[in-house]
Amino acid sequence: MSGLKILITNNTLAGRAGSEMYLRDTAVELLKRGHTPIAYSTVLGEVALELQSANITVIDDLKNLSLAPDLIHGQQHLELMTALLYFPETPAIQFIHNATSWYEKPIHFPRILRYVAVDRACRDLLLAHDIPEPQIRVLLNFVDLARFRPRREPLSLQPKRALLFSNYANEETHLPAVREACARAQIQLDVVGSQTKTISRPEEILGDYDLVFAKAKSALEAMAVGAAVVLCDYAGSGPMVTTANFAALRPLNFGRRTLTGPLEAEALLKEIKRYDPEESLRVSQMVRASAGHEPVIDELNSLYEEVISEFKENGNGEKLLEDRAAAGYLRQLRIDFAANANAASRLRKRVESVPLLGKIGVKLARALARQI
Repeated sequence: MSGLKILITNNTLAGRAGSEMYLRDTAVELLKRGHTPIAYSTVLGEVALELQSANITVIDDLKNLSLAPDLIHGQQHLELMTALLYFPETPAIQFIHNATSWYEKPIHFPRILRYVAVDRACRDLLLAHDIPEPQIRVLLNFVDLARFRPRREPLSLQPKRALLFSNYANEETHLPAVREACARAQIQLDVVGSQTKTISRPEEILGDYDLVFAKAKSALEAMAVGAAVVLCDYAGSGPMVTTANFAALRPLNFGRRTLTGPLEAEALLKEIKRYDPEESLRVSQMVRASAGHEPVIDELNSLYEEVISEFKENGNGEKLLEDRAAAGYLRQLRIDFAANANAASRLRKRVESVPLLGKIGVKLARALARQI
């Protein structure tokens, strides 16, 4: 099949976060292959402008789409369910990018024919929510190797410059621990991310650093360029990526499940001491050999065709089943909203009740509550 209209949903197209970048990169590649990707979100911003500059249609209201899409590529369940109800004769695939966020939960609906997990943790989440295994696919995150090219100069024999590459880096999360570790190792540290300094083209700066602290797609991009990478984010610290642990870390997408260490300078220093320019070069070669975007887009294209063909063969689902699935979804949504509101309220009260924490504690409570 060619020339498919693919509606890709996301909760926002504003900040440069993981699923937003996945949508952008995927839409650009689909357009190159002759498809018509359409991006939908009610929150538009920088990423929406990037998509529009790449000649990709962006909408914030489904009534602005005159023709029904051939398939819905759904990211985050609120936007996915909105699209399913608006286009009652279109099949869908649900993508899970985060195994811990409530808005990434899988939903049961007759026209969602496949579920895609971007790592092993997301696959486990799907199985835990009783998604049949034959309906699950795993497509690991990818890197645009044409954008993230190998660095021009070899790494320094000893790390001189480091980058903390994270949207969650601030004084209340993991920035202080990384800063202390770099200071003790006499390494200059820069920080980029939505809470510090936003950059639209990270491929232009990653080659300037010997060492990068990051996780998930950001870590993968840094490895593709050739930097030594220590896995780290607000959830904890992880190892320096090496050829020895690459095979174990890759199915986890170098993500949250790899961050099992404490957010302490001592733990990070231990990993910094494993710095080895030749080893980092070998890791970069492994990434470039196994994590390029072409094979993933090939699989994605085949999956689109598989779902559309299956839907045409089996016909639309019964309206009664869809109505009951929608009712079940709304019931669960109400439960989730109440649970999240109660958890956020308890967290704020608990932290604000400790006088010693002061303003920093209040900021931390609010930051954590936003992640619930």
